[in-house]
Amino acid sequence: MGYEGHDGGRGDGRDEGGGEVPPDTPSDPSEDADVRADPPTEPVTDPVTGRVAGPSADRQPARRRARALRFAGLALAGVLVLGAGAAGWSYWQLGDNVRSVDINGALGDDRPPRGTTASDQGASASAPPLPTGSLNILVLGSDSRSGGENQALGGGDSGGARSDTAMVVHLDAGRTAATVVSIPRDTLVDRPACPLPDGGSTQPVSHAMFNSAYEVGGPVCAVKTAELLTDVRMDHYVEIDFTGFARLVDALGGVTVTTDEDIDDDLSRLHLEAGTHHLDGTEALAMARTRYGTADGSDLGRIDLQHTLVKALLDQIGKQSLLTDPTELYEIADAVTSSLTTDTGLDSLAELTRFAQSLQGLSSPAVTTVTMPVLPAPWDSNRVVAQQPEAEKLWASLR
Repeated sequence: MGYEGHDGGRGDGRDEGGGEVPPDTPSDPSEDADVRADPPTEPVTDPVTGRVAGPSADRQPARRRARALRFAGLALAGVLVLGAGAAGWSYWQLGDNVRSVDINGALGDDRPPRGTTASDQGASASAPPLPTGSLNILVLGSDSRSGGENQALGGGDSGGARSDTAMVVHLDAGRTAATVVSIPRDTLVDRPACPLPDGGSTQPVSHAMFNSAYEVGGPVCAVKTAELLTDVRMDHYVEIDFTGFARLVDALGGVTVTTDEDIDDDLSRLHLEAGTHHLDGTEALAMARTRYGTADGSDLGRIDLQHTLVKALLDQIGKQSLLTDPTELYEIADAVTSSLTTDTGLDSLAELTRFAQSLQGLSSPAVTTVTMPVLPAPWDSNRVVAQQPEAEKLWASLR
């Protein structure tokens, strides 16, 4: 079931200053990732990890948890290229590229119920027919503060990572239509206690920025926080990084977009006049990240540009003749798989290919892009909260 209509409220959305939070309520008034110098603090035992006392053990890297990208909505579109198949000689290498996190194992059964038509996605990769049930997928991008190549593309240089872009992608039953719902990074939410690999947990926090969940608890906490906010079961998780996105766009030969206003943003290093432009990977990434170079300088304005890129990339993928050009196919598939972190349900090339093939009836005109309806937070005009009952109506349409 799709959703028609609301593009979300548009507050100021800038990140300078904090604003007050109701008394005795833990908060997370983080500054914008593009301009802040110091990592945010949290009212928890460990301000970086949010860790509460638990068995001591070194945390594993969570399989590429800190992969660096601000823009991840295009990860789903990028997976589509795998639907054309892969050359047998390179199949094993592409499969080894994919990293995963066992989100279902970490969260257990304390989650929203699965959609009534989502179960067929778990079928064997060799079992016909292709799955056609509806699905909800949390698609994230992490903004890592480290990594030389990612820094060259505009990433930060301090420790930690945040999911500064979050989209819930709903695939309708039949897989011929989709709704992409963006959750603004400035949204204040209740962040639940999340399990950590060492047996401990993060501290529950009220009025935390949505994107902080990824920083304190990785993909598992991002999924749990999204499910608490939406009451929608996330059937899958997909994350893509900075470098991988730029490589994907370049492998596709660039992407053509049209903007109705000038973009002049020194922070993202993007300078475009209003009109139609063909962007390479670095330029497309800059467009996905730009914020202060647009008219209102808000996160909601950045989301509008990201939605434009989602559809443009889908259009570009549809123009490729991948079956007749194995070299191009491999380059694109390698760019996609090497930049992905998924849940364990999509952690093999066979599963990704099967999933991508089930989306071959999905075209750009059938993709609806919206933003969760929001309002400025009453206690902090630089943050937003879900606008009710509009937000609940939106999420109900995806269940």
